[in-house]
Amino acid sequence: MDAEAAKLFGAGLAAIGLGLAALGVGNVFGQFLSAALRNPSAADSQQGRLFIGFAAAELLGLLAFVIAMILLFVA
Repeated sequence: MDAEAAKLFGAGLAAIGLGLAALGVGNVFGQFLSAALRNPSAADSQQGRLFIGFAAAELLGLLAFVIAMILLFVA
């Protein structure tokens, strides 16, 4: 395998993280909605944790995107 093919293969593998981040964000919001419908009085106190979970999942997706772009255009 030459260097160009390895670079594209690595960028493709790094891009998988974008799809997994989307699944993570959906999971975070889905679980919050499920819990909020079960106990509406506790939903307001858990909203901060919702945004922390969203930010963590989105950060991992952005990190995967940055790594894929570095592999494609810099390395």
